[in-house]
Amino acid sequence: MADEIILLDFWPSMFGMRVRVALAEKGLKYEYRQEDLRNKSPLLLEMNPVHKKIPVLIHNGKPICESLIIVQYIDEVWKDKSPLLPSDPYQRAQARFWADYVDKKLYELGGKIWSTKGEEQETGKKEFIECLKLLEGELGEKPYFGGEKIGFVDVALVTFSCWFYAYETFGNFSIEAECPKLIAWTKRCMEKESVSSSLEDPHKVHGFIMGMRKRFGIE
Repeated sequence: MADEIILLDFWPSMFGMRVRVALAEKGLKYEYRQEDLRNKSPLLLEMNPVHKKIPVLIHNGKPICESLIIVQYIDEVWKDKSPLLPSDPYQRAQARFWADYVDKKLYELGGKIWSTKGEEQETGKKEFIECLKLLEGELGEKPYFGGEKIGFVDVALVTFSCWFYAYETFGNFSIEAECPKLIAWTKRCMEKESVSSSLEDPHKVHGFIMGMRKRFGIE
């Protein structure tokens, strides 16, 4: 019997995009269900009663929540194609560490850039660039964080790239000028169908954030 896979998501979410990339890497067909986060569906509330957040992967009726946990689940269940986590336990631990670093740092600091002004925004921008430089150092001369192939950290980080244009526009800076190797890496990732077909258009994301800024009275 074929697997039934449903993804509950919200289109601009970099966390939901991670799951889309992982599913595409594995060549899996799934049903995509767009959520209205201001009017959450009964299914979302039933499947993620603790956090009530997207993304949620529903596999044969069973929910898996939190994007990095979902990506690991996908990698473990469909392990025969395009492995995302290394087989070596130490390398696997390192990949989880850097993906966790992305989760703990980038979302919050990126949020400071688009949702604040003045000194607070400048501080957020400085810390955001420092984070990216640290990640650029971890990438080193490798084509991908996963080595020769796209891996777990690549999936965790690349989905932020479609928010970069908005960060740059609202923060008035250039990520490429600060982190050229990281931008070269994002372009390399975007050459992969699994990534380019899963990420949203940066200008569309910018428009969405512009609407958020107006709603919050920042504009």
